Amino acid sequence: MSKLDALIVGVPKAGTTWLANVLSQNPKIILSEPKEPNVIASHKGTFGRDTMNPDWSKYDDYFNGRGFRIDASIHTFSCPLSPSRLHSKFPNIKLILCLREPVSRAVSHWKMITDTEEDVRNGADWSDFSTAWLDNRLSDDSYYGKSMQRWLEYFSLDQFLIIDSQRMKYEPEKVLIEIDKFLKIKPYSYQTQSSKHANSALSRRPITAIGKSIRIFFSLVPQIIKTPIVRVLQKKDIDIYRAPIISKRAGVVSVEPEHYSICADSVNSDLKEFESLTKFDTTHWSKLLLINHD
Repeated sequence: MSKLDALIVGVPKAGTTWLANVLSQNPKIILSEPKEPNVIASHKGTFGRDTMNPDWSKYDDYFNGRGFRIDASIHTFSCPLSPSRLHSKFPNIKLILCLREPVSRAVSHWKMITDTEEDVRNGADWSDFSTAWLDNRLSDDSYYGKSMQRWLEYFSLDQFLIIDSQRMKYEPEKVLIEIDKFLKIKPYSYQTQSSKHANSALSRRPITAIGKSIRIFFSLVPQIIKTPIVRVLQKKDIDIYRAPIISKRAGVVSVEPEHYSICADSVNSDLKEFESLTKFDTTHWSKLLLINHD
């Protein structure tokens, strides 16, 4: 049977890209390739949904080599089917849960989707945030209490390490020490440049028409040919999609009181549930909701 030691279980837009890339520096850690294989969850990214049982026979293909295996499929946390599926195979797994203030998380997620036109490609229109929030494919990732209630039916709280994403920005070394201790692996001296490899709005660039054509072409290239090329480019830190002819600079959207007004009531009650379940202090987030709520 496949081996899995830990899972970066969630959530989107909470520093998980940075964390996964930093942890991959440790030669003892084998991170899933791609970062989000999306095998366990029925949520295949933001829009994709597939309730078919996971094909566990192919799971090993997403890990290259031997070591401490970590899957970073961050949509797993909000998927209702994930806890039972994961528990049936890996009941003793360690779960790293990266969280962010829920409204700013949702706004960042929404902006990422509209920048890349992923909503349009999936038959949705998220051009207006209030409309997008009504779509549970966006809002469910911000309802931490709702998801946590399901997970605690199968896993104990001590199997979770819950991290506020702001801590990764302001005290990354301390967070990484906590992670190594939680995973019970030997401490490692990580390079923690806070902006490198982070999936931020500034680093994300909407694809041009030429870029879309190139992306379609590469989607037709067999994986056996594409994978070695991708690995070489990653090692050299080259992202062809950052070329001006292929992509353009994205705009930055600030989180405004109107965003909080749309989300505040439901998010606030969910945060109370999450804190009750986990004893994780969400006071600082609740204060933001109160201050910005009209």
